[in-house]
Amino acid sequence: MKVHFERRLLHFKQPAGTSRGVYTTHLSYYVSVESDGRVGQGECSVLPDLSCDAMPEADYEALLADTAAYVERHGTIPVEALRPYPSVLFGFETAFDELAAGSTALSDTPFARGEEGIPINGLVWMGSFDEMYERLEQKLKDGFHCVKLKIGAIDFDRELELVKHIRERFSRDEVELRVDANGGFTPDNAMERLRALAPFGIHSIEQPIRQHQWDAMARLCRLSPLPIALDEELIGVNSRDEKARLLDTIRPAFIVLKPSLHGGIRGCREWITLAGERGIGSWITSALESNVGLNAIAHFCASVYGPAITFPQGLGTGLLYTDNIEMPLEIRGDRLWYNPAKEGLKA
Repeated sequence: MKVHFERRLLHFKQPAGTSRGVYTTHLSYYVSVESDGRVGQGECSVLPDLSCDAMPEADYEALLADTAAYVERHGTIPVEALRPYPSVLFGFETAFDELAAGSTALSDTPFARGEEGIPINGLVWMGSFDEMYERLEQKLKDGFHCVKLKIGAIDFDRELELVKHIRERFSRDEVELRVDANGGFTPDNAMERLRALAPFGIHSIEQPIRQHQWDAMARLCRLSPLPIALDEELIGVNSRDEKARLLDTIRPAFIVLKPSLHGGIRGCREWITLAGERGIGSWITSALESNVGLNAIAHFCASVYGPAITFPQGLGTGLLYTDNIEMPLEIRGDRLWYNPAKEGLKA
């Protein structure tokens, strides 16, 4: 078995704003695993100031090199050793999956056969009021029935105007509305803002306050008029026992899973099982990966929630970059499709 990796800097078509800052480029590493003339590829990438395994580039490349050397020697992934490094685990897991599948169709599902598309939400990034308004209008024109707003960057009253605008045009039966604060509220103002959002039929709000405030988050989940979903809160919680403790303490309505951040494929399966045992819902999103990572996440989503997925997932990031890697993925309306006729186009 031979392993190598290469780096690639991706460029956003437009700045991607969150409450933690604005992304204009994104660095990803592509791991290739070769055996018996077949090759599987996976993507390893982190989000600065967010991923639990974010580190200087030289250190990250050294970690990739050490993992590659282990895989070449043993022919397996050092899963337990990589628990603290979910982006690396995810990249190697999906490279092995592609090696085993012999194609970019990583699951035996209706999605992989091109028979079903996965419903996705339309994502409206943070920006000025006018920018967010324009992006929102475009998502609605594109036919999305579930829209997710990134909030917490501009004046909250202005963001509330956007929410009100949606509800003036579309009922909650016509458009499902989700909001993501990315930890932009504080324990002091969060409840007031949740109450202000509640009359507009919000499906859920992701991560209203910053992570590592378990008592404050548990109180919000207990008293909030809106269902709360955890995202950043799950980062760095890598052992099964600690995952169970977090869920038992905070008791969210949902968890939002990104394999690159939340333990790779194995770690996300563990989260889904533990959440399901507690009556906690979940959905899957990408974490700004290129189409290589997005493809792997979509097939994982299809295998774990399918067939006939009806709950919109966060997999609409395939059009983010000017220099994305071509894959057999297509967005048609508000669904992500895999087109088997285009297998082998990756470049």
